[in-house]
Amino acid sequence: MTKDNVKTATDVVEEVFKPDPEYKIITRNLDVYYDDFQALKNFSLSIRPYTVTALIGPSGCGKSTYLRVFNRMNDYIDGFRLEGEVYIDGKDIYNEKVNMEKLRKDVGMVFQKPNPFPKSIYENVAYGLQIQGVKDKAFIRERVETSLKKVVLWDEVKDNLKRNALALSGGQQQRLCIARTLAVEPNIILMDEPTSALDPLSTGKIEELIFELKNEYTILIVTHNMQQAGRVSDRTAFFYLGELIEEGATKDIFINPKMERTENYITGRFG
Repeated sequence: MTKDNVKTATDVVEEVFKPDPEYKIITRNLDVYYDDFQALKNFSLSIRPYTVTALIGPSGCGKSTYLRVFNRMNDYIDGFRLEGEVYIDGKDIYNEKVNMEKLRKDVGMVFQKPNPFPKSIYENVAYGLQIQGVKDKAFIRERVETSLKKVVLWDEVKDNLKRNALALSGGQQQRLCIARTLAVEPNIILMDEPTSALDPLSTGKIEELIFELKNEYTILIVTHNMQQAGRVSDRTAFFYLGELIEEGATKDIFINPKMERTENYITGRFG
């Protein structure tokens, strides 16, 4: 064999698994541990761009752990350990050379309860840009307005941007938090039960917003609300005891699931 034909260890690894450009996110053979507890077991799932993927399953089955894999928030939990492969846009985000600041800019997160800062509405949305070192005030003003319009909040607050964000209603606060996420222009938005603390009217507005946002972003949403998963998502993944039981088009998962455990959960026989 000539020198040109000798395969390096890197070549061999790439032959075993090459990220597929068709997918925005790829996780393969993922094992996640907190000390001796295994939260995710041999987990493989790929996410297409510009889709909403609902993560469903009983409490404690690994949904939120999986979500936090992508912005590496699990790194802050004592005893956390990850084995396997996690790719975003074909790049291994657990590579030691990964730029964490850029990763968390590209992967935004919306939490279960609205968590606006005790600052003005304007300062909340501008915050991410400011900590990135953006000093152009006109640019920041434009981005704040654009972000608030995307979450359909601009008309409600445009005349009072100096108002403390904590004075907004719960639904408005959650939309403000989404606007704060959008302001730094992420590619992916992670949502961990974003409507569980909201009333039905506010929930409906957030669901409409999610449906619109998928035209520009790839969205993963953890939800315990089966009706919500059915309304907002293109694809659904069912988790059980740290394993991926079934994944597919949402209509197929809800109407004709392949696995008995999936059907039992969706129909309320356990969970």
